[in-house]
Amino acid sequence: MGSNMPQVFLDAAREPRTHDVLAPAMAGFVLLNAELEPISSNAEAIHILGYPEQSRGRRAHSLLADKVVSSLITHRSPPDFVPEFTSGRRLYACRTFFLNPSAANRSSAPVVALLLERKSPGWLSLGEISESYNLTRRERQTVELLVRGLTTKEIAVQMSVSPNTVKAFLRLVMIKLGVSTRSGIVGKIISMRLRQ
Repeated sequence: MGSNMPQVFLDAAREPRTHDVLAPAMAGFVLLNAELEPISSNAEAIHILGYPEQSRGRRAHSLLADKVVSSLITHRSPPDFVPEFTSGRRLYACRTFFLNPSAANRSSAPVVALLLERKSPGWLSLGEISESYNLTRRERQTVELLVRGLTTKEIAVQMSVSPNTVKAFLRLVMIKLGVSTRSGIVGKIISMRLRQ
């Protein structure tokens, strides 16, 4: 990976070391090109998607490509990914990030990053919470970005709307969840997840 890759991506994509054995399971990370073919991944992604097979080298890349298409993609044009999937008897969340090309390489098409995280047995997904409170697709998207810690302006940029529109979505979500602040939204979602 290049030296200008943000540290968070370097940490997420690193190989496990021997002293990490007692640490919680790492998230799987897969980087896809514009044709939705894997161009990079970490060992945990191969383990998650390749279970129960144990593959290395070229076979691991082929297995990963097959599993991404068969398990994670619901529509190829425009690309749409499943929010969760099973591997073995474990349930995983699949978070999707569409990345724009760098300023140095504007000719390249955007790429997709997938973050594969194991879900606890009692974990309540944001989709289930959204259904419980009848959140619209845009309200849910606003909440997802809020939970990630983005500001109103950053959410507006991500959603291609004005900051005032984001504020309107947040007010509607507050009414539906019965809270009065942005932190109340986050707190309500965390408490719902912990109660399960």
